[in-house]
Amino acid sequence: MGYCDLNGALMFFPLEGIKDIPPSGVTRPICGIMGTIRLVAGMYLIVITRKRKVGDLFGHTVWKALEFDVISYKKTILHLTDIQMQDNKTFLSMINNVLNTDGFYFCTDYDLSHTQQRLSNTSPDFQEMSLLERADQRFMWNGNLLREIIAQPELHKFAFPVIHGFIVMKPCCINGKVFEWILISRRSCFRAGVRYYVRGIDSEGHAANFVETEQIVQYNNSQASFVQTRGSMPFFWSQRPNLRYKPKPQISNDTNHMDGFKRHFESQVLIYGKQVILNLVNQKGSELPLEQAFAKMVNGMENGLIKYIAFDFHKECSKMRWHRLQILVDAVSDMQEEFGYFMVSSDGKVTSEQSGTFRSNCMDCLDRTNVIQSLLARRSLQSQLQRMGVLHVGQKIEEQADFEKIYKNAWADNANACAKQYAGTGALKTDFTRTGKRTHWGLVMDGWNSMIRYYKNNFSDGFRQDSIDLFLGNYTVDETESLTPLHVQKDYKFLLLPVIMVVAFSMCIICLLMAGDTWTETLAYLLFWGMASALTAAVIVVNGREFVDAPKLVQKEKMD
Repeated sequence: MGYCDLNGALMFFPLEGIKDIPPSGVTRPICGIMGTIRLVAGMYLIVITRKRKVGDLFGHTVWKALEFDVISYKKTILHLTDIQMQDNKTFLSMINNVLNTDGFYFCTDYDLSHTQQRLSNTSPDFQEMSLLERADQRFMWNGNLLREIIAQPELHKFAFPVIHGFIVMKPCCINGKVFEWILISRRSCFRAGVRYYVRGIDSEGHAANFVETEQIVQYNNSQASFVQTRGSMPFFWSQRPNLRYKPKPQISNDTNHMDGFKRHFESQVLIYGKQVILNLVNQKGSELPLEQAFAKMVNGMENGLIKYIAFDFHKECSKMRWHRLQILVDAVSDMQEEFGYFMVSSDGKVTSEQSGTFRSNCMDCLDRTNVIQSLLARRSLQSQLQRMGVLHVGQKIEEQADFEKIYKNAWADNANACAKQYAGTGALKTDFTRTGKRTHWGLVMDGWNSMIRYYKNNFSDGFRQDSIDLFLGNYTVDETESLTPLHVQKDYKFLLLPVIMVVAFSMCIICLLMAGDTWTETLAYLLFWGMASALTAAVIVVNGREFVDAPKLVQKEKMD
């Protein structure tokens, strides 16, 4: 596919059989269209310029988008003021920030946004719709960018839904039988954002960091699928960064939690069937009130289709006792048997459907959640492969060393992808997912990733949140605005206090290196500058929220 830029007019066409392109036209091959967006300088076209094949899903090639280009409709931006040029540059960097976040996938002739079971239960009219029209809006990350293209059916063939998350497709072999094992995680674009700035739910019941993960097996024209979900605890709570390592979560006291809570679970039951909530947060300290509120709201719903199970992951697995995770897996085994999984025989007949899902969560819905999901998915896979005839009676997946390595590494890669998209770093506890045991090196890496998370959460996540809000249309640029929200004036403390602290600390060092005539004089200087730096640091920590990188584009009410 290519596009032609002719005096500011963009035209699209297949590269084969191009005719009558004027000499002034510039053509460039592209892999696909993400959509269009309006910034200060006008409209921009976002295209995919490089892709990599992930694999084939039922004969359809799945691609990972690797590189993008953001192309202005206009030839020049000289009509803008200096402030507008700077704002436009900032908005462009925000769009590129999202595009550079790894994990965009697409298929030109297959719907990646739906599970196998949802696709099997569609009507003939649905099958005749274009991919753009039939895509699940929860997982269509370029939905906002494609609004103008969707309104023009003749352009549908040039664009397709793009999902964000993780996909791995691996040919595997057990007992000489080759099958395809696939893992797809679809990240919701509703209430999307970064770790500390997007928690809980919104008024529509959309949960933060909601991810649908589907495990698929293909063997001899038969297929099986097992679906799980993860998402933030679905009531109104926040955990805004304030320079402390772990900000204290706050449950909203002036909001009706049950309205949004019911909306969330009513939609989950409608889409997935029965729900088993696996709440993995700590049952002590700052996480305890959240666990208690969650349990209270589930009991208040009095819905027999929703079951709540609290499992204190850190307490149960303390002192490297990771084998105790089996306690939870065994506790939900009967429910997993009841829910089953989706399966289609080699002759195309649906032989079973999944009647419910496990909805797992911890605080971030990343590290602890991924560990539990991988264990539940393995249990389902064991049953599927036995039913397909790949595994012999009595054989266990854990005994298949080659496949077990593929399986564990893929789930660890899934954890890393979801964590980088939400928290900004790779996941924690991936050593357990990869090897089946906790290692001291894994603990060291967890410490490193935790430090990186701390820095990003406090000093760069405001920009990342603004980038996502702009990309998804939560904030739209108004060309007529003379001043955008980017020009938020910081309080004087933001500049003055860090300077004072640095100067005071530097003077402490100088006093140590260049001692005075007497030790009492040196000590006096050290005490003075040491107290100055300590007091300044204390003031900064007390006013921590004013020193973190906060979002500018979306109102605080929406973020909370």
